[in-house]
Amino acid sequence: MTSSQHPNPIPIPETAGDRQIIYLPGTKCAIKSQVPLASLTSFRVGGPAQWYVAPQNLAELQASLEWSRSEGLAVTLIGAGSNLLVSDRGLPGLVIGTRHLRYSRFDLGTGQLTVAAGEPLPRIAWQVAELGWQGLEWAVGIPGSVGGAVVMNAGAHKSCVADILVSAQVLSPSGQLETLTPDQLSYSYRTSILQGSQRLVTQAIFQLQPGADPQQVLATTTEHLEQRRRTQPYHLPSCGSVFRNPLPYTAGWLIEQSGLKGYQIGAAQVAQRHANFILNCGGAKANDIWQLIRYVQHQVEQRWSLLLEPEVKTIGEF
Repeated sequence: MTSSQHPNPIPIPETAGDRQIIYLPGTKCAIKSQVPLASLTSFRVGGPAQWYVAPQNLAELQASLEWSRSEGLAVTLIGAGSNLLVSDRGLPGLVIGTRHLRYSRFDLGTGQLTVAAGEPLPRIAWQVAELGWQGLEWAVGIPGSVGGAVVMNAGAHKSCVADILVSAQVLSPSGQLETLTPDQLSYSYRTSILQGSQRLVTQAIFQLQPGADPQQVLATTTEHLEQRRRTQPYHLPSCGSVFRNPLPYTAGWLIEQSGLKGYQIGAAQVAQRHANFILNCGGAKANDIWQLIRYVQHQVEQRWSLLLEPEVKTIGEF
């Protein structure tokens, strides 16, 4: 069944080209066809989504999943797009963006913060710092959403999500809600059981430490951000760190020692300032970045007998 044959949603052609918009009944949720994804990822690359939706609440999210099931469409989930490499060919099925799922609740008595998956992690870090709550100072320089941070156990400055997470609410492809603890998420370095899963994080509860001097927490948060800006390139599009650190080494050190700083394929370049960054120097294709990732892996493995594992998630056909 095509979208125009579906008995409930009403397809409305857009004025430009053959694009369509489907409004899900009972919601303000619009599912759009052929939406470019490059502007929705920090790499600024990637082809169009066959269908794209950005629900603003749980009901719209559930309605979007129900529509995808009725149409027999695969679902791809993206948050802030800060850790994604999307194929130049685009993505089939329905792409669900969670960047508009935003709310936060501060429990002043317990120090717990309940926050929606689409909230930007840096903004939450500043908010808790202004309250004098400790525990998220490390997150200020991570350009991702709360949902993505929970999925990948994001971290910096020797701290990570697993240190503060009380529970995460997730939504299954069938529309069922479930609450998972850190133990159930099987957290380890930059990974959890949610990676590669179709379960979508809708919100998280963090345990923080209230009662500190806000100026002191703000100062620590600011120092973390300044340290990242001093050591990492932020002037061009990137995904942040491309590879996981193969402890006790760091990926950046291994790449630098392999002589790869500044190495370029197309408009994709290994950053001079931090070798674990790949930069879009202007007009790079997703395939340029993918080829450069593979080249770096090969060169490091040849010299160090270590295969670097990508931290960036590659989706679509390459």
